[in-house]
Amino acid sequence: MNRRDFSAQAFGVGLGAAGLSIPGLSIPGFAAAQGAVPVEGTQFNRIEPPVPPQVAGKLEVLEFFSYACPHCAAFEPALEAWAKKLPADVLFQRVPVPFLANAENFQRTYYALQTLGQVEAVQRKVFTAIHVDRAHLDKPAEIAALMAKNGIDAAKFLDVFNSFSVANSVSKAKKISAAYRIEGVPALAVQGRYLTSPSQAGGSEGTLAVADYLLQRARKG
Repeated sequence: MNRRDFSAQAFGVGLGAAGLSIPGLSIPGFAAAQGAVPVEGTQFNRIEPPVPPQVAGKLEVLEFFSYACPHCAAFEPALEAWAKKLPADVLFQRVPVPFLANAENFQRTYYALQTLGQVEAVQRKVFTAIHVDRAHLDKPAEIAALMAKNGIDAAKFLDVFNSFSVANSVSKAKKISAAYRIEGVPALAVQGRYLTSPSQAGGSEGTLAVADYLLQRARKG
């Protein structure tokens, strides 16, 4: 979802509790064609200038996302399954973006969950609360109440949410988003050199297939 196209309608349209699906985001895209090879400028773009990876010795994949984005919610199940199967030389990280609704609270939410080791357990539940249950998570207390429903101590969550370390992580996420010139989500950046997204690659599966191709390309230097 592009920052210029976002509206309050994102919170007013349920995506379906079962699959959080949006037409077009589950289409295999270019990957459906036998022998298809992703094309630069079509299925992915080159990042110029490249952004140095954060960890030396690893291939880096960054997902830029927002909890406010329904397309990110639809992408999450496929992305989550893909990330679990990545080889040991690939480092996958999420970067919550500083735009779309309630941006800073949602950035703090993600980094608080990361600090508490609860991203894997709660990530999809946050998306479901917003886009299926239509929960209003405009305030930290409302977010903490959602965490309590999912087995996380609300007071502890708020302590981390308001911590200096989470504030630093939010500041870093803003700088990373600016360095990559991110204008829409979800988007995947590979090794600081390439950027792809469901809107480019024809859907969730297409995006992940492009990311696999770009990882192979980055591996070869």
